[in-house]
Amino acid sequence: MDDGRDLRNKALGAYGEQLVARWYERRGYRVLDRNWRCREGELDLIVALANIVVFCEVKTRRNLDYGLPAEAVGWKKQRTIRAVASAWLRETRSRPSVVRFDVASVVRRDVSVIEGAF
Repeated sequence: MDDGRDLRNKALGAYGEQLVARWYERRGYRVLDRNWRCREGELDLIVALANIVVFCEVKTRRNLDYGLPAEAVGWKKQRTIRAVASAWLRETRSRPSVVRFDVASVVRRDVSVIEGAF
């Protein structure tokens, strides 16, 4: 594996997650967690507004050569995100009124969030 490429991809992912976290914060959300991991997988970003908890999958791309970033979140990824979100809710003992799953796409500096994507 190309370690340089892997590091560049990790840096790109972190950049996208930072832009999306700011996007939510500008709308009044607070960041609860980033890159939360458990046996089932990882959650990129967990934010809250009042009694709503949002689990956001962030996809960042340098360009649109392979389509929109959000298109990479298929049913298998959605199933994994739901399982990890359940683990996060159990571990944190959170009982929000509403749980929402968003998908954020970042291309260069452009952020697009699909609220309630699945």
